[in-house]
Amino acid sequence: MNDSVVYWLKANYRASGAMAMDASPAVFMRDAMKKLAKRWQKRFDDVAANLADRFAGQAQKNSDVSLYNALETAGMTVQFKMTPAMNNALQATIAENVGLIRSIPEQYLTQVEGMVMRSVASGRDLGYLTGELQKRYGITRRRAAFIALDQNNKATSVMQAARQQSLGIVEGEWSHSGAGKHPRHSHVKAGKEKKRFRLDKGCFIDGEWIFPGQLPGCKCGWHPIIPGLN
Repeated sequence: MNDSVVYWLKANYRASGAMAMDASPAVFMRDAMKKLAKRWQKRFDDVAANLADRFAGQAQKNSDVSLYNALETAGMTVQFKMTPAMNNALQATIAENVGLIRSIPEQYLTQVEGMVMRSVASGRDLGYLTGELQKRYGITRRRAAFIALDQNNKATSVMQAARQQSLGIVEGEWSHSGAGKHPRHSHVKAGKEKKRFRLDKGCFIDGEWIFPGQLPGCKCGWHPIIPGLN
């Protein structure tokens, strides 16, 4: 998307400079942006559902494998089935991801249009605009990467809670990952204390009920409290 936007904006920016005196470069560039935005928003909309479905399915598979291995180590063999709660968690994850995937071009294209209009209005040259577009691409790429990581943590948390409850597991023990550069002190404390919480409610931390991996950037997890073993 970024390569396409940069290519066509550069071409249209050059063309706008050769327009007749009574024509408006701003209108010309605005129309060019509308065409680009329509094209790329549609492409993201077309792939969003499939990407989200594949992502959610993989997150569910990974969480099931992790739990299955833990139970097998404890000498237990359990057959996993899709329950209404699991399906609800899966569909909610898919829906949230579809919205986030669609938001990437929406935000990027809106901000690029503003940059183009300001560049035209102030008479900036093509080199300046191209540089600004590359900066915006870097921000958008980092945002997409953060969304991917954050959603993976959230999806894993939601799927694990639903699956474990379907097996009769009602409690978990908070485990701090230690992988974040800026850990939340309350999460570190919960991990050190091996704080227990109900899987249908979450853990009460910093004035709210949350699950490990739920908050932005949180990489925490939990150990299931298995009756008769813990």
